[in-house]
Amino acid sequence: MTVDLLLIGVVITLEPVPLTAFILVLASKGGVRKGAAFIFGWLASLAVVVAATVAATGNKPPQPNTAPSLGALALKILIGAFLLLIALRQWRRRGRPKKPKKTPKWQTGIDNMSPWFAMGLGPLTQPWALVAAGVATIVEAKLSSWESYVAIVLFCIVATSTYLTLEIYAGFWPTQSQAFLARLRAWIDSHTDQVIIVASLVLGFWLIAKSCYELAS
Repeated sequence: MTVDLLLIGVVITLEPVPLTAFILVLASKGGVRKGAAFIFGWLASLAVVVAATVAATGNKPPQPNTAPSLGALALKILIGAFLLLIALRQWRRRGRPKKPKKTPKWQTGIDNMSPWFAMGLGPLTQPWALVAAGVATIVEAKLSSWESYVAIVLFCIVATSTYLTLEIYAGFWPTQSQAFLARLRAWIDSHTDQVIIVASLVLGFWLIAKSCYELAS
């Protein structure tokens, strides 16, 4: 469980689309305060989903080879296949000129965005397909030791780690952080396809292979 959750958490925290949204929020006027609200909403949504999953299972994971157990494995295989399709689509689009996209309305007034709106933006930009993979992993786990609880806490922290790092940097070094955020956003804009391809391939193959092995055994 631990390896699965940590790998999923790493992919979540490196997802280019929500990370770009956070960088825009953090670089805006009063960005540190709004960035903290964004992180709170992001982390709170993760915590709520995890707590709801544990409560729903009653900390009693389904027995192997039962319908709920097979359903959780099937869900992870489907998510893995979905990630591979995303990687394939991005690979085919690689190098092609991208169509200009209309700027989202929230970006046009980002300097006047309230912390409450930023808090709501966190859950809205959450890559829920990846979170679902984490939930399917938690469904199979029985929290019978402190290691199990640490693994789940680490999942939430790792999934938020990039955001926390950027928030701390912007809070302590506001001037330097503006230039860094601009460079980071430019790098993400020019490497979005590569990041999505690599992350989707790695996690997709892992979820499919691990789940198929568990089904076979």
